[in-house]
Amino acid sequence: MKVAISGKGGVGKTTIAGGLCRELAKRGYKVLAVDADPDSNLASAIGIPREKVESLTPIAEMTSLIEERTGAKKGTYGVFFKLNPKVDDIPDKYSVDFDGIRFMLLGTIPQGGGGCFCPENVLLKALLRNILLRRKEAVVVDMEAGLEHLGRASTEGIDAFIVVVEPGRRSINTAKHIKKLASDIGIKKFYAVGNKIRSRDEEEMVRGLLDGFEYIGTVPYDEDIIQADIEELSPYDVSEVFRESISSITDKLLSLK
Repeated sequence: MKVAISGKGGVGKTTIAGGLCRELAKRGYKVLAVDADPDSNLASAIGIPREKVESLTPIAEMTSLIEERTGAKKGTYGVFFKLNPKVDDIPDKYSVDFDGIRFMLLGTIPQGGGGCFCPENVLLKALLRNILLRRKEAVVVDMEAGLEHLGRASTEGIDAFIVVVEPGRRSINTAKHIKKLASDIGIKKFYAVGNKIRSRDEEEMVRGLLDGFEYIGTVPYDEDIIQADIEELSPYDVSEVFRESISSITDKLLSLK
């Protein structure tokens, strides 16, 4: 199962991604959790202690690795470099383990080079392509809304592209924009999860506005989830409501295979 998760900032996509990692690991899957969001909060959402991830450098910032694998310095343009760099060993070398979950941090391309044909971008896209097409474990990728790291060559490995939404037109509009961006690079399997839902009416409203998505689950608004964020804990460890919701969403995802 290879899952990519996106959504408007603040809707809780990282919280959902962390919950899915924990639930899959609980069910006995080997899980690779990939943080491809510039905010880089997936480790906290999973419940990985801060001291375990402090030693990790985002792959996009590893100048010597980028030069070694591509043959060009990070941030350079208009030079020759390898278009298919060796990346298959990177997830095992530059990651940390936690309760059956291997966590790695991609980092992001600075805005000036966003979308650039530069060594670091080529390395990240090749790495994500390898993860989605070649790795055997379950993979959960926490994406930014811009989908910077995804390329057309990697999309066939995605079993489910999930967009997380909350009640509100801005969240829904962002979801539709993300769907268009993802469609443009060949993704076809779109699903939606409603988060912070307070009532049946809100759930029905969200479902009704998400044409083009298959709705696969709801995470209700829960004060324990809010408190977990304040205390920098994983909601999976403190909220029974959250665990039950994530379990139901995981059942649905696995049934899609």
